Amino acid sequence: MQRSTTLRALTLAGLLAPAAMIPAHATAANADVSAGDWLLRGGLTHIAPKSDNGDLVGGALGVDVGSSTRPTGTATYMFTDNLGLELLVGIPFKHDISLEGMGNVGYTRHLPPTLSLQYHFNTGTAYRPYLGAGVNYTHFFDEKTRGDLSDHKLRLDDSWGVALQAGIDLAVTDSWFVNAEVRWIEIESTARLNGERIGTVEIDPWTFGMNVGYRF
Repeated sequence: MQRSTTLRALTLAGLLAPAAMIPAHATAANADVSAGDWLLRGGLTHIAPKSDNGDLVGGALGVDVGSSTRPTGTATYMFTDNLGLELLVGIPFKHDISLEGMGNVGYTRHLPPTLSLQYHFNTGTAYRPYLGAGVNYTHFFDEKTRGDLSDHKLRLDDSWGVALQAGIDLAVTDSWFVNAEVRWIEIESTARLNGERIGTVEIDPWTFGMNVGYRF
């Protein structure tokens, strides 16, 4: 399936819309953080792989990886007033896998823990934007096949890659805030069928998250 830049932009706009409605109730709160603060967030993350996920079997078969939405959580420790270290965790995401001319041939699950160094822009207002960069480790497991591949065993190797993010926290009280963020994650995995390497799956997704957070 095709996932265009326009669709991603509309998805992000939908995620940001609830936050845009809160400022009138949040102007008395200050989102600024200080060294030693912990920021905990929990919510939903939508993973949208890029539309062309590579070719398998020497270019004979195009592969498509579907999107997925699951609960996630992050913990950030601020070691200066602006710099923080964040760990992203979540429950396993599930992605359908389709091959050109064969349709849906199975699915995989994965866990995407991501460690990021963030820079928070203290503004003295209810808004606190931030940028981050780090490393992602994606663990694939529980691959299942169906259809034309139902009698075969599919395996995706684990992946290490770069992760970039941008987000904004909006204070509701001095401790509670809401959050919207977007990430790009480099995820490339070697695909194996019955133990034989058949190519590389390039997932490289954009992710969009909406969260509720607590600072202490």
